[in-house]
Amino acid sequence: MQIADRCVASFNYTLTNDSGEVLDSSSGRGPLAYLHGAGNIVPGLEKAMVGKQVGDKFNVDVKPEEGYGAHNPALVQVVPRSAFRGVDDLQPGMQFRADSDRGPMSVVVTDIEGDKVTVDGNHPLAGATLHFAIEVTEVRAASAEEMTHGHVHGPGGHHH
Repeated sequence: MQIADRCVASFNYTLTNDSGEVLDSSSGRGPLAYLHGAGNIVPGLEKAMVGKQVGDKFNVDVKPEEGYGAHNPALVQVVPRSAFRGVDDLQPGMQFRADSDRGPMSVVVTDIEGDKVTVDGNHPLAGATLHFAIEVTEVRAASAEEMTHGHVHGPGGHHH
């Protein structure tokens, strides 16, 4: 069976950046399962999975536009330290939920200078080309329940 819409595919992966640093991997966790066509993985990887079958091993480079998008400078802001009341030891790299004109969003503290704190609301991989090494481990038809819910149930997927 080949990967297509209405299929559940499972795969092992290693994700690296442009310099070859491993950013994420399924190693030690088992394959990732997703419902093809439901937007459960980045678009560029989903497109590359079409037509693949169990045992296929391949590499794919996903440009930012088909990954986590371009880095948006408008999502980087400098806010007063007083916006972090109750946080005694504020450090770069800390993540927070913030209310924005677009609704709630995650931000990461990227810099602190005196009373000024720079936060970034971009996905950490925005603007990055994603380099995936893939091995397809399973392909099966999605159940009616999985299609209705828009995600995989059972091993490697959502349990509810």
